[in-house]
Amino acid sequence: MDLPSIVVHPPALDGSRRVTTGSETLGIAYHLDDVVEILRLADLDGIEVEESDIVDWQGGGPDDWPGLSEHHEVGRPTPPPAGAP
Repeated sequence: MDLPSIVVHPPALDGSRRVTTGSETLGIAYHLDDVVEILRLADLDGIEVEESDIVDWQGGGPDDWPGLSEHHEVGRPTPPPAGAP
């Protein structure tokens, strides 16, 4: 059986990552376990998502799940505290 190429897209602002095969979106993952579950639901279980050559991790690997703050905090000025002159 030929396995499809699977793409885990770069993290969105909320840290989620879209999982696709071809032009079909299989699901949205918020953690590595979600990728495994999305593939299981698509009858693609048994794939070692962290090591398989058919999984293309774009914008970071299987350990990269940044949240909103990690996308925007670097170089962003800190707002003054409430009530500051």
